[in-house]
Amino acid sequence: MTIKNPVVRKIFDDLDSYRDYCRFEGKVFDEKALYNKEDLNWQAYEKYQNYLRAKSRAEKRSTHSPRRSNS
Repeated sequence: MTIKNPVVRKIFDDLDSYRDYCRFEGKVFDEKALYNKEDLNWQAYEKYQNYLRAKSRAEKRSTHSPRRSNS
């Protein structure tokens, strides 16, 4: 069964991603922490996600060669 509502799908995808993070990092998983900015595990998860985004962005920049001018 597929979730058709994109908002609900995003919540479940985020929950699965957070659960995987807790499992691999040895953190305590609690569904109540999802989107709770005061929860320390959620804060650590958000920092980890930001790190992954920054790493991906840096890799994309390093693979592109700078444009050369023909002057």
